[in-house]
Amino acid sequence: MTSEEAPGPRDIAVVAFAQTDHRRSTAESSEVEMVMPVLHDVLAQTGLRTADIGFTCSGSSDYLAGRAFSFTLALDGVGAWPPISESHVEMDGAWALYEAWTKLLTGDADTALVYSYGKCSPGLVRDVLTRQLDPYYVAPLWPDAVALAALQAQALMDAGLTDERALAAVGARSRADATANPHAQLKGRIPQGDHVVRPLRTGDCPPIGDGAAAVILAAGERARRLCARPAWIRGVDHRIEAHALGVRDLTDSPSTRLAAERAGAFERPVDTAELHAPFSSQEVVLRRALRLDDSVCVNPSGGALAANPVMAAGLIRIGEAAARIHRGASDRALAHATSGPCLQQNLVAVLEGDPR
Repeated sequence: MTSEEAPGPRDIAVVAFAQTDHRRSTAESSEVEMVMPVLHDVLAQTGLRTADIGFTCSGSSDYLAGRAFSFTLALDGVGAWPPISESHVEMDGAWALYEAWTKLLTGDADTALVYSYGKCSPGLVRDVLTRQLDPYYVAPLWPDAVALAALQAQALMDAGLTDERALAAVGARSRADATANPHAQLKGRIPQGDHVVRPLRTGDCPPIGDGAAAVILAAGERARRLCARPAWIRGVDHRIEAHALGVRDLTDSPSTRLAAERAGAFERPVDTAELHAPFSSQEVVLRRALRLDDSVCVNPSGGALAANPVMAAGLIRIGEAAARIHRGASDRALAHATSGPCLQQNLVAVLEGDPR
């Protein structure tokens, strides 16, 4: 076979998505008990059994769980039998989806189960997230995620790119949209509140809570048999910026822009964008990097300002975008996930439905 005759990459789609109702605390449940209903739900949507899944990949954080290899306990939610091909990333579930997508592209599997979860309630998540920082120069100062996001917000204000009123509008819009989302933790009219770290107020920050999510990927005709309108993944890419905050322009996100370019996001317009922007100021940065104008429906689910289970919120963005395609509310959607302080690492996925 010549290079001209070589087949193109496989078409892979999100065919099912499920998530928990996100709550401030699920102290009465273990990680396994939180994950199991979601896994049962997503499998039931497709009629698949565990034995029908070719690859399983999960995303979570041992730092949140407070013990090493905590993901092995959550595997009990998948089931002890039959044996499975399994992998795990110490990342948001969006990166687990990236690994599963790559696995399906190789042809080693036709279906994949991706899930992620996070229980933020047992500890102080603001302190836990400091472990992501440079251990020599930054982490010893203990700047938490809110303080760093506030630095980014102030940089945006100093550059004339936003103000407190505009940030408040982002939070109000997100939580108003979340009224249509039965899984959201915060919804409706929420007071903007006092400053947490200037210039960010309570309404500019994400809620702390527990939650889990899962999706199923399938390739080619298998996807069409499992879902009436699959959400085809037309491109996925992720990029990372410097670890040192001082060498970055916090008002911009070149890694997001490059990931979007490589994923094909700029080839033609999208109608929906699910952005993983835990702070209102970060939506300002992402909108500019992704060239999103007012014609694009941004975070119709409410986004991370309505529910932000750490290690699952990025996968939820992909799932929410896919779900809109499944039900015909979107034809071409962009989903974004982030990890690290001030949008340090970013993943962009472009999803499309079959023409109607």
